[in-house]
Amino acid sequence: MNARNARDCPDAMIFDLDGTLFQTETLLTTVHRRLFAQLHAEGLYGETAPPIDRLLGSLGMLLSDIWKQVMPDGSPEAHERANELMLRYEMEELAKGVGSLYPGVAETLTELRRRGIRLFIASNGLETYVKGVPAERGIGELFEGMYSAGEFGTSSKVDLVRRLLDTFGATSAWMVGDRSSDVAAGKENGLFVVGCDYAGFRREGELDGSDAVIRAFPELLDLLERQPSPRG
Repeated sequence: MNARNARDCPDAMIFDLDGTLFQTETLLTTVHRRLFAQLHAEGLYGETAPPIDRLLGSLGMLLSDIWKQVMPDGSPEAHERANELMLRYEMEELAKGVGSLYPGVAETLTELRRRGIRLFIASNGLETYVKGVPAERGIGELFEGMYSAGEFGTSSKVDLVRRLLDTFGATSAWMVGDRSSDVAAGKENGLFVVGCDYAGFRREGELDGSDAVIRAFPELLDLLERQPSPRG
């Protein structure tokens, strides 16, 4: 068994952010509307705004790939401006109190910390957003590290998680997330993978390969209780 594959009780957990900890659609509904209104006003995108489901369905991708999926008919200038506007509007709306954690996230994370489990975030988002959501929602101090593709310029979540593991020296960990990129990041780094099946905007087969699947965040504690203690 790989030393990092914590089928026994882990010493660390690495979480995706959107669709895992944060109920992203509660924020993006407003951001999506504002973003495309501004692109239209600036003459950068003249087509009808794409459905928000297309944006939600692209979460988990690298930011450079999101706009190719959301508005493939948009120019590079429109994509670049969309990057700027999305981050700005996300942070503005978060500061207003828009956007919610999934039920039980704060309480479950607090209990995991109480049990001595080290907590981390690994996301393909931008650094300001990945660190801003936990801070604005009062859970930032629970995490030992928050890694983002935006901060480190990684080309995949596999590389991002590997970098996090190497930096913090986690000897056993679970990868917890809702996307195929999370499953790949866990599996290719020898981790036990917990798939989160409650976001509502994942694709069929997204969680194939997970070692376990939960349908509400607090089920993570139940799953933990069923794992054998590490052998001495």
